[in-house]
Amino acid sequence: MSVEIAGFLVFATAQVATPGPANMVLLATGARFGLRAALPFVAGVVLGKQAIIWPVGFGLIGLAAQVPWLFGLLKWAAVAYILWLAWRIALMRLNPGQGSARAPGFAAGLAVHPVNPKAWAMIVTGFTSFVDPGTHALLATFFIAISLMGCQVVLHPLWAWGGARLAQSAAGQKYERALMVSLASLTALSVVYVLFTGVST
Repeated sequence: MSVEIAGFLVFATAQVATPGPANMVLLATGARFGLRAALPFVAGVVLGKQAIIWPVGFGLIGLAAQVPWLFGLLKWAAVAYILWLAWRIALMRLNPGQGSARAPGFAAGLAVHPVNPKAWAMIVTGFTSFVDPGTHALLATFFIAISLMGCQVVLHPLWAWGGARLAQSAAGQKYERALMVSLASLTALSVVYVLFTGVST
C-alpha cells in the first residue's frame, strides 16, 4: 500500500512541461503581457488543478476498493488519451494567440484545468498507475496533489516567460517541427514509463 512518488514525479514533470491547453494559454498570455502581469493567472492555473485532484482522489480510491477492475480500465483510457495527445503535439505548430487589453486574472486561471482534458487524464493516470489500490485515500491524494503542485509552481511560470520566447523564435522556422516532435516523444515516453514501472493494478 504505497505511492510511487519518484516515478510519478517523472511522469508529472513530463506532463506539466509539454504542450497542452493550459500551457498554450500560459504561453500566449506570457507572450502578450509578460511574466509579471501573467502571475495572477499562473497562480490560478496552479490552484485550479487542486479542484480536480482531491475529489478524483477520494472518489477513485474508494471506488477502486469496491470495483478493482475499474482501476485498470481508467488507466488504459487515460494512457490512450495521452498517446493521442502526443500525436497531436507532434502535428502542432506554435502560434500564440493575441490577448485582450488586460491580462486575465486569478479567477480566469482557476477555470483552466477543470475544463482541460489533459489535466483529467494525467490525474487519473497518476492515481491508477502510481498508487497501490490499497493505499489510504488521504495519503495517495496528498502526494499526488503536492507533487503536481510542485511541478506546476516551477514549470507554469516558465511557459509564461521562457515558453513565450521559444514560441516567438521557433514559429515558422525549419526546426519548429523537430521541436514539437521532441516534445511529443517526451509525452509518449512518459506513458511507456508508466506501463513498465508504474504500480501494478
